[in-house]
Amino acid sequence: MMLSRKSFILSSCIAIATVILVPSFGCLAQNKAVGLQLYSLRDELPKDVKGTIEKVAKAGFTEVELYGFSIKDQFWGMNPIEFKKLLDANGLTAPSGHYGLGTYLTDGNTAELEEAIVAAKVLGSEYVTIPWLDENIRKTAEDYKKIAAKINIAAKMCKDAGLRLAYHNHDFEFKKLGETTGYQILLNETDKNLVDFELDLYWVVRSGNDPIKLFTDNPGRFTMWHVKDMDKANPALNAEIGTGSIKWKPIFADAKLSGMKHFFVEHETNYKPNPMESVAASCAYLKKNIL
Repeated sequence: MMLSRKSFILSSCIAIATVILVPSFGCLAQNKAVGLQLYSLRDELPKDVKGTIEKVAKAGFTEVELYGFSIKDQFWGMNPIEFKKLLDANGLTAPSGHYGLGTYLTDGNTAELEEAIVAAKVLGSEYVTIPWLDENIRKTAEDYKKIAAKINIAAKMCKDAGLRLAYHNHDFEFKKLGETTGYQILLNETDKNLVDFELDLYWVVRSGNDPIKLFTDNPGRFTMWHVKDMDKANPALNAEIGTGSIKWKPIFADAKLSGMKHFFVEHETNYKPNPMESVAASCAYLKKNIL
């Protein structure tokens, strides 16, 4: 059953088009493309996929980053071809998606990775992005080296399909492991020619690190960002962009040093007054004050 689905998607992908790559932008002032990580709308999206995507476009976003794909349910009951048509109808593109990859990072099973690559190709994406590492596989420095080796293999598979692989951080990667950190190991041990990083700026700041120092030490590696602000009173909560404690102008001023091509607004917590209005407010602030 799984093979027939894969064959169908692959043949359909070839039939409808070659891979459509989203153009990167070098001048933020001239290109006001603002992306949204759809996980921000995780409560309403599964209930009304079409209506939610329409609202995302009306809020001013032109790019989205996907989440939640599975072999069984695809994208909330829509296969990649159907979801691509929905995005197209609303003037949206999906440069990246967060794909869990099943048990690949634990046991090397590539089934979910292969399906993620197929889905990303159909959607015209540039990136397959790893969103999270299970706690049981990241306890030691040696664990992170093993993870990096598997990431390199997955990245080669992505490259062979015309995609790139990226890694998205939280704060746990910045915890000390002797004289280093998990994040530093991933930066050092992954192939620069194959692996990019999606820097979640909230988690970088929350962990006590400086995004600009990361840019300076690793120029060009952070081709995507997650942009979410930190509540001034409670750092564990998010805030609409521009109302929190993170200073965005100097970070965006160093976008070229970072290598940033796409960024995605994300809200995980603390919606005021509600998720859709919160992300819309963040989008409006970025367009008016930053881009």
